Amino acid sequence: MGYSCKILKDSITERGCRLTTMEVTFPRIVLAEFNTHRMFSRNSASSRAIPVAKMLARVKEDPFFPIYWGKNQKGMQASEELSPEAKAMARENWRLARDVAVSVVSRLQEEDIDLHKQIANRLLEPFLWHTVIVTATDWGNFFALRAHKDAMPEIRRIAEMMREAYEDPHRKPSQAAQGYWHLPLVYDDAGQPRFPDDIKDAEAIQKENDVPWLQTLVKVSCGRCARVSYLTHDGKRSIQDDIQLYDRLRTSGHMSPLEHAARPMSDAEWKASAYSGNFRGWVQHRKEIPNEGVFQPV
Repeated sequence: MGYSCKILKDSITERGCRLTTMEVTFPRIVLAEFNTHRMFSRNSASSRAIPVAKMLARVKEDPFFPIYWGKNQKGMQASEELSPEAKAMARENWRLARDVAVSVVSRLQEEDIDLHKQIANRLLEPFLWHTVIVTATDWGNFFALRAHKDAMPEIRRIAEMMREAYEDPHRKPSQAAQGYWHLPLVYDDAGQPRFPDDIKDAEAIQKENDVPWLQTLVKVSCGRCARVSYLTHDGKRSIQDDIQLYDRLRTSGHMSPLEHAARPMSDAEWKASAYSGNFRGWVQHRKEIPNEGVFQPV
């Protein structure tokens, strides 16, 4: 899998507020550092959701190895790398640790134990690549701290890739007037539907159930962001499954996937506050849900 970064949706309002959604892949070991940036709305596939067999295959076929083997010293940064000989031994022992983890997790899956994936998969995390969908209007602090020489090399690399994509002089975000919706995994970076069938299916739902087609596509985008893919875990693309997932998330209080879909602020909303949640100039769909911040089971 390896490091990767692509912009899924890039939009800018008439006031110049830019909202960007990226899909990024980096080592699972730096996810906690990535998640400290509170201006980000983010979702990633949970270790509790992916079958153990798939996780084992990933770790065996494409494990994460550090890109910088720093020599032990005081402080948070390793300014000196290991010698070639020591680096080779470190890499071999890292591989050995991967093999041990694979062996242990495989044993935990045998019939006489049959441990659930929400625990078994955790032992594989140090060797996994991790994909995240992240949406934000404010990126400066992240770039300043993580695309920096003092940052851990594994997060620095992805931060530099993200900054390069964001600052690409040839990039032109979609113009977002009133009535526009920023919908990752429904519309592409050029503002075109990723799948024409999505529009047809949403229009069919409108005719059958009297639900506005755009409202349906908002739900579809949220459901796909929750899975970090327009495909289900069974490898299918299903607008009905997307809507059902949205409904389950909303009724159970799991609101973070509802943050990626957003619309430009009206003049009145802008005057009241420039921010909706962590977005500047955009209203998160999450913020349109009553009591979204204080969930009460029905």
